[in-house]
Amino acid sequence: MEISGWGRFPRTEARIARCGSINDVEGFLKGQGQWIARGLGRSYGDSALADQVLDMTGMPRILDFQPGEGRITCEAGLPLGWLIDVILPHGWFLPVVPGTRHVTAGGAIAADVHGKNHHVDGCFGQWVESFELMLANGRVVTCSEMQNTDLFWATCGGMGLTGVILTATLRLKPVRSAFMTTRVVKASSLAQACDYFETFAEWPYLVAWIDCCSRGKDAGRSLVMMGGHSEDGELGREEGATLFSCPGFLTPFLNRGTVKIFNFLYYHWVGRRRDAFQIDVDRFFFPLDRVSNWNRLYGKNGLIQYQFVLPKESGIRGLSTVFDMIHRSGHIPFLAVLKLMGKQNASPLSFPMEGYTLALDFKNRAGLLPFLNRLDRLVCDYGGRIYLAKDARMPAWMVRAGYPRLDEFLRVRNAYDPAGRFCSLQAERLGLKATQ
Repeated sequence: MEISGWGRFPRTEARIARCGSINDVEGFLKGQGQWIARGLGRSYGDSALADQVLDMTGMPRILDFQPGEGRITCEAGLPLGWLIDVILPHGWFLPVVPGTRHVTAGGAIAADVHGKNHHVDGCFGQWVESFELMLANGRVVTCSEMQNTDLFWATCGGMGLTGVILTATLRLKPVRSAFMTTRVVKASSLAQACDYFETFAEWPYLVAWIDCCSRGKDAGRSLVMMGGHSEDGELGREEGATLFSCPGFLTPFLNRGTVKIFNFLYYHWVGRRRDAFQIDVDRFFFPLDRVSNWNRLYGKNGLIQYQFVLPKESGIRGLSTVFDMIHRSGHIPFLAVLKLMGKQNASPLSFPMEGYTLALDFKNRAGLLPFLNRLDRLVCDYGGRIYLAKDARMPAWMVRAGYPRLDEFLRVRNAYDPAGRFCSLQAERLGLKATQ
């Protein structure tokens, strides 16, 4: 069947092997050819695309939950949203969540996802106590920071190239409420938004929405949103139901003019609030999940999300240059989100570094790919790198320039999978496949 990532670019024909148990995974790996594991398909590009795909969504079971200790063990195919539904009524939450509920536990480890609180709590992998990994020969090994340490950190952020994650034991964060205390402040410029990140760094969650259509005196204006788990309120919460499913016929209405109008209204409407207020966890962490299939807005050619991180010392200067380059190109992203990053962890392919990360959603149209190639050079010149979980087109030189510990990852990958049984289209494109 034809499959794609969330960006709907690229697309490929693949054999889908649906796994409902560990025995299923082992059985499929006994066959010929290369494989890659896939969860709910929320990586944007081709990191979970291959000729043969192991569909892990048939393994969504919770195996053990210890509310008294804040620890849970689950299968890799369990969506994080389902996991939250189970643990939150008991006063627990995941220490790190991405921008959607629709990511599996295995996918969160493989991408070493980060959230709005990276400057405080780091990446998902730092809260994984252990996981079981099936190697290419069918052997199952337990990995943790103390056991098979090299394989543990190569798998966190390794995009499924070291093996198939089967189960995971996660440490949880205690919370007293299903609501978040939230505050929004207006920033008149990109520099002011970054200043606010430093001013409000004591808040555990920080993120900024940027109006990419603004120019002149309003260039880089932003809404900086901060939040923390409320001390008051019930552990029960509103249903996180979607408002509507996005129909394809809305695509022609998503253009620079309508986005400019939306951004103007959003900046002035949301930014009118001056005092702290409470909001349900789903609305705080997963606002886009309220519109199912929102990726259809970008049309049949899909979207390309370009997410990069710059070190703090070059961050504001580099980001300003990026925005100047965007305006001169005419390729205006329909959504731009800025976050503060903390220190790197021990994973050789984990994306965050101490600095700022910017995620830009571009409609995939004529001329975009050559422009992004030029943007790659700029990001590289400022010491940055691109997020593998969002990548759909990065050239191989860019991953080597951006990830200085790439050879360390490849040594571990080659040691455990010398025949290269685990390989995605992304791995082929970036030269991440095993060398025999």
